[in-house]
Amino acid sequence: MALNALDRHVALVGFMGAGKTTTAGLLQPRLDRPVVDVDQEIEARYRDTIPHIFEQQGEPRFRQVEAHAVGAAVGQKRPAIIDLGGGAVTFPGTRDPLEEAFTVLLDVDVDTAWRRVGGSGRPLARDEAEFRRLFEERQPTYRQVADAVVASGDVDGVVLAAAGIHHEVGALDRLGELVPGDGPVAVVTDSTVLRLHGTRARQSLGDRLVGTHELPPGEEAKQLPVLDRLWSELTLDRGGTIVALGGGCVTDTAGFAAAAYLRSVAWVAVPTTLVGQVDAAIGGKTAIDIPQGKNLVGAFHWPARVVIDEKLLETLTERERRQGLAELVKTRLLAGSELDVRGAAAYKAALCLRDPRDRDVRQWLNLGHTFAHALEAAAAFELPHGDAVALGLLAALRLSGRDTAAVERELDPRPVAVDRERAWEALLRDKKRTGDAINVVLLGEDGPRVEARPAGEVRAALDTLIR
Repeated sequence: MALNALDRHVALVGFMGAGKTTTAGLLQPRLDRPVVDVDQEIEARYRDTIPHIFEQQGEPRFRQVEAHAVGAAVGQKRPAIIDLGGGAVTFPGTRDPLEEAFTVLLDVDVDTAWRRVGGSGRPLARDEAEFRRLFEERQPTYRQVADAVVASGDVDGVVLAAAGIHHEVGALDRLGELVPGDGPVAVVTDSTVLRLHGTRARQSLGDRLVGTHELPPGEEAKQLPVLDRLWSELTLDRGGTIVALGGGCVTDTAGFAAAAYLRSVAWVAVPTTLVGQVDAAIGGKTAIDIPQGKNLVGAFHWPARVVIDEKLLETLTERERRQGLAELVKTRLLAGSELDVRGAAAYKAALCLRDPRDRDVRQWLNLGHTFAHALEAAAAFELPHGDAVALGLLAALRLSGRDTAAVERELDPRPVAVDRERAWEALLRDKKRTGDAINVVLLGEDGPRVEARPAGEVRAALDTLIR
């Protein structure tokens, strides 16, 4: 079973009327992948309509034709979104190639399906009683081939599933089911999270749990001596999984530990903070800090699963919630729309699937962070990340010529007292230069972009954040 659609096709399956074609069209711009409509491929090849081909050749022969078209689609090198007909997976020759894709079942109830396609002229949607019988008959097969089940019309749900993200209130109590595989598990967390949620996590993991490892709080966790101690304590074999239970500092450190331990073991992120749930735990960027800057040593290591349980946010202090709000506001600015936690997670997940190595559109997520990281480094990482991001958003919007009212209203950023030269030196290390210009993420009329701006402009914008 595939865990995500990273470098894999997304195959949409489901009964007639599940909305596969509509969903594929909505996914296309978000994942920036071509859509392969299997029915259209067949019609183009035979220069005829599906109903006529079906009636002329009969269902057994049509299923063979369909299987060939699915095999050809899955065989394409570039990951695509493959839209399959409702009966395609009933044929074994179609199910076999789907093992190479990430298959999503769009789940629809029979009444809705009949309302959408009954009387549409489809060969198998003419008689309601037969339609309902066929619906029940196919359900076990759909679920057998599916790597994920998502409600019809839930495009965010498909994106989250494709990224390996499970969003469910109360999911911590099902952690034992949600950690893939059956190997040993080591939990990495900090003292606060261990006190609040450790018992539930350990009970859910049951006999798979072989150790619990406690990190210092906050940015103190993201230091090489801490990582060295964690590696020395771990006793997992290569079939084991590290579960990172905590905020962004825990997931950053534990994810990096997993990337390097035994030359890479699986890890699962269970973010317990708003920062983690909308940003830090998604996309597989892991890192620690060094004196020269934040997140300068790390690795790309996609988590086997991210478990987002918004119930965990109920234990946050107002200060902690505020730190996460800055990342949520950032994502809303990028998306150009209001987003809740789930929507923000889906927005980031889509960008990360498009650009897992952070070479293109994923860099949009650094909106404000070029400045934020510089301020954090200049403050010896004692400036809370959310406060730094709020200030960084001000600078990015000013350079973009955009109104800053929303950021000021929601986040109320205040200039900080740090050394200006140290902040500037940290900024120069954080991002690549293009000649005498600095690359920063800005918001244009048509959305976010990475733009090289004169160093003097960037320095002036940074200085406005410092008192």
